[in-house]
Amino acid sequence: MFIGLFLAVVVLLVILYSKSQGKYEQLFQGLNQQEYALKESFLPMGHHLLQVVKYPYNTPYDQSLYKKLVELYDHKKARLYLQVYWANKLGYFLLGLLLVCFFLAAMGEVDFVLGVFFLAILLAVFFAPDYDLKKKIAQKRLSLQLDFPDFLNKLILLINAGLTVTNAWERIIASNKKTTPLYEEAERVIYDIGSGKAEVQAYEDFARRLRVPEITRFTAVVLQNMKKGSTELVPVLRLQAAECWEMRKNAAKRLGEEASTKLLFPMMLMFLAILLIVAVPAILAMKGIS
Repeated sequence: MFIGLFLAVVVLLVILYSKSQGKYEQLFQGLNQQEYALKESFLPMGHHLLQVVKYPYNTPYDQSLYKKLVELYDHKKARLYLQVYWANKLGYFLLGLLLVCFFLAAMGEVDFVLGVFFLAILLAVFFAPDYDLKKKIAQKRLSLQLDFPDFLNKLILLINAGLTVTNAWERIIASNKKTTPLYEEAERVIYDIGSGKAEVQAYEDFARRLRVPEITRFTAVVLQNMKKGSTELVPVLRLQAAECWEMRKNAAKRLGEEASTKLLFPMMLMFLAILLIVAVPAILAMKGIS
């Protein structure tokens, strides 16, 4: 029974591979090989399967995914990455299904507990990308919270020295050596303005891409200054900078708490090892006495 199931899965994968090989090369060529390890094999197969069933990408779950992908990749690329995300998700599921069927065929007979275990593995493989996506968004937000207060302080100093917001922004980017999400998006603002986009639109797009409340408030203040003019720009930005430093302190505190939590498991293992080292000789001695 399980051998037949394994052969059926192999035949399915061979058909998907033959149908998808080279067909979606242009769609996936820009993907990072380290991030998408299956982009040459199972990822195109997963995408082809989605094309065959004509998956609509418009369920509530897809809408939730789309909002998260917008935060990571911008709204212009989010639709493409939604397809990539599903193809990658299904690709890993197909690989997991192949391995599970192989083990089932090798074992011959499987009881209820092992059956539930293998099913749990398949579900874990299918939903693992959701956890990874959530983790990426959390890391990006944390990076923004750590970098933005310093960026804002530099901007305030330069504006206070007489530069306009855009000139101060450009000066910061020119002297920057970081490759964090904030500075990459800030550099894109200068590129957009240099390409002919209106300053107001460039800053609005900047806030839309990052989706962090502190950055949204900062952008609103800058845009109001550009549209209506105000002599209170620097004092308002200083108040925001003070709030952002508090945000950075909280983020650093959260990082410390997470680090201490991660250390808890190794400490428990060490405690168990010490307990075994002390307890086992005592137990053996007691057995010898009795």
